[in-house]
Amino acid sequence: MAMDYKKYDIFSPMVVVLLVIVYLISSQIAFHYHLHKLIGVDLYTIGVIFLGIIFYIIGIVLSNYFLKNKEITINTEKIDKIFSKRLVLSLVIIGILLQIANLIYLGGIPLFSGYLKARAATKIWLLSYLIFLPSINILIAKYDNKKYYLLFLLGLLLFVATGYRTTAMAIVISVLITSYYTKDLPWKYLALSIIAILILLAAVGYIAVMSIEWQTWSSTPIELLFYRAGYTLQVLDHAVFRQGSTHGQLLYNTLMGFFKSSDPRVIVGSATIGKAHSTTSTIFGPALLDFGLYAMLLQMTILGFIMNLIYKVQISVKNIFIGLYAILMAHLIIWIETGPTDLVVLLFYLISIIILIYAVTIKKEGTE
Repeated sequence: MAMDYKKYDIFSPMVVVLLVIVYLISSQIAFHYHLHKLIGVDLYTIGVIFLGIIFYIIGIVLSNYFLKNKEITINTEKIDKIFSKRLVLSLVIIGILLQIANLIYLGGIPLFSGYLKARAATKIWLLSYLIFLPSINILIAKYDNKKYYLLFLLGLLLFVATGYRTTAMAIVISVLITSYYTKDLPWKYLALSIIAILILLAAVGYIAVMSIEWQTWSSTPIELLFYRAGYTLQVLDHAVFRQGSTHGQLLYNTLMGFFKSSDPRVIVGSATIGKAHSTTSTIFGPALLDFGLYAMLLQMTILGFIMNLIYKVQISVKNIFIGLYAILMAHLIIWIETGPTDLVVLLFYLISIIILIYAVTIKKEGTE
């Protein structure tokens, strides 16, 4: 039985609220069993999380108010002129070739080596990801053809080889969302896809962690998933009680990502747990560390507004906006754990907004 998308849209912006709650439950499981000596978080931190969720919903409500009694139309001539099949397909292939070149340059498979993984995020890798992810989603959204899924699988395999969970998950989640909106997927296929994503998440994370040469403790793949949720929430707990301590360094280093080799998450680690290694602090952490509670609430409101705006556009006009929304939603889901400290994702937001302004008209209903 095909899913009735109009009745129940599981990838609407509100899915983020549900997934934050699921993440909280996962962390509580880790705390309950004291996985690797996790101890839990302050009740105030839980309150800050729910406050962030409320302001995200406020952003969605404001977006709905902005679009009330508005008609959304797309200039397909402009879209077709820029995003021709030949160009988009060429970009997918270029992205794949760049990732192959990156692995050759590294001289091995980073997934199986902590030393190689530490060097895997080269500028070639960044350019490859920046090109491949939007182009594969636009290709599937605009030029639906089963053979293009082979390119998706090849690209996914190459990015899995780098050992980074986030990029592999963004690719597979975004393509799932794109397929969800372009095909009438039966519930069983959708459920199987989500299960496959969870298995991939567990497998890549487990292999990458266990392949780190200096790793001394062990966990099962399932324990590792719960542990990461609990550990990251404990980092957020530190961030909540160290608000404003980084004085904008995280935002600055994120925006300067093309010109500086420093990882903003290393700053998160130094500011929260006193160790200079890459550390995630949930979607709420970076803004809290940089500028405090009000900045985090503003961030969540803006995210809710933008995501709902692009969601409404893709529901109305479809076309490439299905792929663009899928990319942004995939990263927003990943940000629940990692936080918005990735320049490439901010560029995806910027590109989506520019295309929206260029090709979409939002006007009052009945006006010429």
